[in-house]
Amino acid sequence: MTDGGTKVLLVDDESGILESLGVLLRGEGYRVSTAMGGKEALELLAAEGADIVVSDIRMPGVTGLEVLQKAREVDPEMAVILMTAQASLQSAVQAVNEGAYYYLQKPFANDELLAICSRAAEARRLRRENRALKREIRRKGDRGGARPVGTSRSFAQVVEMAETVAPSDSTVLLTGESGTGKEVLARYIHGLSERSEGPFLSINCGALPENLLESELFGHVKGAFTGAVRDKEGLLVAADGGTFFLDEIAEMSPQTQVKLLRALQEREVTPVGATEAVPVDVRLLAATNRNLEEDVRTGSFRTDLYYRLNVIALHLPPLRERWEDIPLLVRHFLSRMAGEGGDPPEVSDEAMELLGKYPWPGNVRELENALERAVVLAGAGERLEPKHLPDRVVEPPEPRFVEEREHESPTLEVVERAYIEWVLRAEEGNKSRAAEVLGIDPSTLYRKIQRYGLSDT
Repeated sequence: MTDGGTKVLLVDDESGILESLGVLLRGEGYRVSTAMGGKEALELLAAEGADIVVSDIRMPGVTGLEVLQKAREVDPEMAVILMTAQASLQSAVQAVNEGAYYYLQKPFANDELLAICSRAAEARRLRRENRALKREIRRKGDRGGARPVGTSRSFAQVVEMAETVAPSDSTVLLTGESGTGKEVLARYIHGLSERSEGPFLSINCGALPENLLESELFGHVKGAFTGAVRDKEGLLVAADGGTFFLDEIAEMSPQTQVKLLRALQEREVTPVGATEAVPVDVRLLAATNRNLEEDVRTGSFRTDLYYRLNVIALHLPPLRERWEDIPLLVRHFLSRMAGEGGDPPEVSDEAMELLGKYPWPGNVRELENALERAVVLAGAGERLEPKHLPDRVVEPPEPRFVEEREHESPTLEVVERAYIEWVLRAEEGNKSRAAEVLGIDPSTLYRKIQRYGLSDT
């Protein structure tokens, strides 16, 4: 559920789709307005704006791409999700190049759309917070960003090491389970570095297909492939003078790994379809929730790239191993939700005890989501009680890891299958929430469910 403040504009030329999607999103707490066709959407965008736009591409008169262009004019940070029943690589590439947040093919699962909208709303919130943080940093004359929250010994050691290596230009590899705060730590390193005045850009390697990921990283020239209607600057070039964060780097294909390795070695990139390289001056931070050493042994990750990335390794401990930080994180998130000058709600002793006992498979991200839900259910100024917490926190389901118990030394696949099964059960089969807890893209979760035969979970 959202906080009710995120406004979504639905655009389609079929009233039935507008009605059904409107009911779905309103049920999740979004403020929804609808436009019958692209022309009406342009008028609403000019008059009212929106936080998220969900639009069909193929509409008579004004197309979804024209709606996208208008949305970018009104607010460059507005997230536009385009959907079509006639998907093609050309239209997907064009949509991403024009600045679309996501490209969705009809028919799609309701859970998938809800998960995408949730991530879009979160990304917009984070961008606003980053702008406010930069203003505060400039006001104080301090290059450093907000220090990650936690005083437990294991977490404090990681933060202290990050502070030590931040002034250098060395590549840093951040490892740890999904939701442990790898991107938060990456931003902190950037804020303390000599590159803090430069850009901090990031990309999730698991969220884009190989061809689009390559174009986003290295750029392309006009005519390089179908749909490349203009030259596009890659993110590595756009991050020149700053820091570039590669999340879920283990999801990168072997072909893209080769090109990234060359870019790191030569400090230059060659856009897709180009013949001349472009020099880049960027510091690279990478993150993964997988065991890269195991991937190197199995041949799915290049050995030379691994050692190029693994100059300095920082492993973030899971929340269950730093339980003493939970009260600090609770106060931090509640204060942030209350806003500047607001009083954060109190938490009853019973509720805090439950928060401290729950194993948090989704780590810090799951804790924040649970607190946001509790605040919404409790209402303004009310104390948070156990009844406001998710059922899985109050009465956590017993994990039934049957398969791995049959193995004295289970493989990573066995452990991953059991973990996904446990999260799906904890979320009562809701795949969008499970994907958020796991910290992976919904499409990735669907593939893993099919791979492990968990369709009936």
